[in-house]
Amino acid sequence: MPTISAERIDTGVSGLDEILHGGLIPGRTYLAWGGPGTGKTTLGQHFLRADAPERNVFVSLGETAAQLRDNAARVGLALDAVPVLDLSPTSQLDGSPESYNLLESWEVEGDAIHDRIVAYAREHGPRRVFIDSLSQLRYLTPDTFQFRKQVLSLLGELTALGATVLVTAEMGADATGDDLPYLGDGVIQLQRVPSGRVCSVTKMRGSGFEEGAHYYDLGDAGMVVYPRLVPADHAQAYRQEPVESGVEGLDTMTQGGIERGTVTIVSGPSGAGKTTLGAQYAHQAARRGERSVIYSFDESRATFMHRCRQIGMPLDEMIEQGSLSFEAVEPLRYNPDQFAFLVRGEVERRGVSLAMIDSISGYRQSVRGEDLVSRVHAVCRYLVNMGVTVILVNEIQSVTGDELRVTEHGISYLADTIIMLRYLELNGELRKSIGVLKKRTGDFEKALREFDITGAGIRVGQPLRGLRGVLRGVPEQIPFGEAAARSD
Repeated sequence: MPTISAERIDTGVSGLDEILHGGLIPGRTYLAWGGPGTGKTTLGQHFLRADAPERNVFVSLGETAAQLRDNAARVGLALDAVPVLDLSPTSQLDGSPESYNLLESWEVEGDAIHDRIVAYAREHGPRRVFIDSLSQLRYLTPDTFQFRKQVLSLLGELTALGATVLVTAEMGADATGDDLPYLGDGVIQLQRVPSGRVCSVTKMRGSGFEEGAHYYDLGDAGMVVYPRLVPADHAQAYRQEPVESGVEGLDTMTQGGIERGTVTIVSGPSGAGKTTLGAQYAHQAARRGERSVIYSFDESRATFMHRCRQIGMPLDEMIEQGSLSFEAVEPLRYNPDQFAFLVRGEVERRGVSLAMIDSISGYRQSVRGEDLVSRVHAVCRYLVNMGVTVILVNEIQSVTGDELRVTEHGISYLADTIIMLRYLELNGELRKSIGVLKKRTGDFEKALREFDITGAGIRVGQPLRGLRGVLRGVPEQIPFGEAAARSD
């Protein structure tokens, strides 16, 4: 009997091996289980191409060899080097010696397929065997008992010869298919859900794996899996220090700046200057020689850069220098796992020190009905664990009013610092105020200041003294006697 290595083997699918804690255990059997169009065959093609394709075999019980090779080539997964054992019903039409006759007894056909697969494995000794699909074998087997018996025998003989076996089956195609997950050593479940495609590892004998559903894509590069982000699995040491904005009045309000490796929420109504304020921190970090990244769910790169140039903030120059990256994220094209994967790539490969997400409302569109709070929590905790300063831009619906609301999404608990922008009417003019509502890492100025965006950049004025009702948007002068008593 061949010696089976205890090492893991690559599935060939980007991201899937991370979920499997390193890949598949060789010499065992695995089931790719899912409905039509979920990518089961694509997974098998990756599996066969991952290592010594000429030493593997594709056993087809549904499509002809010509169909398989043509379809695989069209999605960039050419199988030219992979032997195909064509046991499809239509293979008999071209005179293939590997065909079988649909007019024979069902039991004979099932046994014949079993025997031909085993005979091929004994003769050629493939390292990897992919069988697509067992549902076809079920239709050629007289009853459930015989089907299970044939499957167990087939899988047992193939692994005894040293092969690692991946089989597919149609979920829901037949009630007996529900027993298939019990017959193998691992199960990879592929599903379509309203928000996209998700993959779940529901079984892996002899190994742990990442629980839960993970989004994946099927495209020109085949299958790509985006492992769900688990913040506790990622951390690195960093130096805690203040991160300045470069705006004197704002840094005075935060007592020297926000802290590295913390989360800051910039909250305010539409048009108040939240994005510009967040971009100021990224701009200042880039000037210090650190790398920043801005993820914009709300506007295009061209619009954003045009606005920044108008206020003397040349972010496009910093992008050319490589100290700043701007990603315009279309929320309807990105699922939450894919976005987290994008963030990880910037942090782990390019060394980002500050990340800005603009905005939470836009990010919510990519979550598509899932729990927004858990998704934002995961991304923020990951970034903080990696020593990245996080700026979250949050839009509130009310322009003015008695109710003070920081966020309408229940995520304020994540914030170490909250910077709040509000509109106010003063002397018949619409103006803006800025205040620091919270700072866990130190003291901060309790006064509100006037906030303005000019052609020369952001301006934060002196504290608004002698006024009350600023947060309601309609401030009034405090009577002199009352103001004097407060100062005492």
